Amino acid sequence: MTADARRPTPQIAAAPASGGLNLVVLTGLSGAGRSTAAKCLEDLGWFVVDNLPPALLDTMVDLGLRSGGAIDKIAAVVDVRSRAFTSDLYGALGVLRQRGVGLRIVFLEAADDELVRRFENVRRPHPLQGEGRLVDGIARERELLREVRGAADLVLDTTTLNVHELRAKIVAAFADEHQPALRAAVVSFGYKYGLPVDADLVVDCRFLPNPHWVERLRPLTGRDEPVREYVLAQPGAREFLDAYERVLATLVTGYLHEGKRFLTLAVGCTGGKHRSVVVAEELAERLRRLGKRLDDGAGPGGIEVQVTHRDLGRE
Repeated sequence: MTADARRPTPQIAAAPASGGLNLVVLTGLSGAGRSTAAKCLEDLGWFVVDNLPPALLDTMVDLGLRSGGAIDKIAAVVDVRSRAFTSDLYGALGVLRQRGVGLRIVFLEAADDELVRRFENVRRPHPLQGEGRLVDGIARERELLREVRGAADLVLDTTTLNVHELRAKIVAAFADEHQPALRAAVVSFGYKYGLPVDADLVVDCRFLPNPHWVERLRPLTGRDEPVREYVLAQPGAREFLDAYERVLATLVTGYLHEGKRFLTLAVGCTGGKHRSVVVAEELAERLRRLGKRLDDGAGPGGIEVQVTHRDLGRE
């Protein structure tokens, strides 16, 4: 690994545009990881536009400003398509700077031999190769982008980086100070109404006695304290929650390592009224506590948890 690859990636700040809009121009050598970086920015809440001609950058900013704050962070992936690329890009960036846009340029590059290996692995020609060799296309693109590289706010050499390491560098540079490491949606449901189609994990609570068969509890829901106390007092309930909390800790660590920032945990019982509601609320609280342990105050961390009771009220 090179010294640049080992060096921590700084956050790159920019003054926000009028209306609070910020723009990142993501460019660099083909095959250097622009798609991975763009996907990471999208996961961080940026509105990503791929292969945007430089002349349309100003138009994209106008659209963002007219969104009334719905779009306040735009990332535009700009690549080489013609000899006019450099002049077009510099002209567009000059206009944006005059408008006071919070503008940052991120440039991705890699060594020639690594770029050749990547293109050969996917069996694709280089966009500037023409009738020549792959190395000729890389050389043309590197020359065209020389001035852009010099003007970049952040240059990332991805030669020795894998996908996860590149994502970590983008997160380190762009994640908001309060950006959660993971967004978790906890959904209670009733099996008789079908599984949630977007579930990553499914927890079955039907091994616990059903409060439906307790007359005083039947009209209540899992949000009511008597039902909660009844469910959690059942043999195996607390042990199950403790064990599944340990499973979640392992899963969350793995998800974050793999760059997965969204998790949907579905918790089911027969009708989605009693047991699943109680267990979903309990697991959500344990996820929040786990998130606090993950957040060491040194940057993005924690788990943002949202709880939904899909089938509550259907009976």
